[in-house]
Amino acid sequence: MWLRDSGKAERKYPLSWELVEAEPGILVGINTGLSNLLVEEGIARGMVKELPGYRRIRREVRYGLENSRIDLLLEEGNGPSCYVEVKNVTLVEEGSASFPDAVSARGSKHLRELAQMVRQGHRAVIFYCVQRSDAREVSPADRIDPVYGQTLRQVMAEGVEALAYAARVTPQGIELSEGLPVVCREFGGDSK
Repeated sequence: MWLRDSGKAERKYPLSWELVEAEPGILVGINTGLSNLLVEEGIARGMVKELPGYRRIRREVRYGLENSRIDLLLEEGNGPSCYVEVKNVTLVEEGSASFPDAVSARGSKHLRELAQMVRQGHRAVIFYCVQRSDAREVSPADRIDPVYGQTLRQVMAEGVEALAYAARVTPQGIELSEGLPVVCREFGGDSK
């Protein structure tokens, strides 16, 4: 386990848990706030090939019918504005990363908000940032939160894009490394 000293004595807990070795040689970044920064940096540097050409990135912008804040709002590109909701993914079983790792009503709310943006003519992306190196794909964790999985499939059918990228995690740093397929199988069934 790796901890970071915040250097802020006034914090209730001055240390932050950053990394854990889940299996021998597999480091996992568990700081959920870091995912937003990794994705923002990856977009700005042109590493996220699916989101090129946006000249302005704004963070935590209020939007939607359910009073949400979007993680990243991409503007001033060749097309419509793009709403990007980032999810940190740490659960991997047999090479398949899954989200969420606990029931997440908030996660389903974010998906509904993204679908609303698509209906308004914007682009909307759910972006799974997998802070570990042993994932080959990302899928909804239906056995943990079947409502989230059902909502994900529904909003993807309505035009919400699903992207996933793995991150290279070392004690010296974490950076996005490669795209991963998002696979939505019917709960207990075949790929779709």
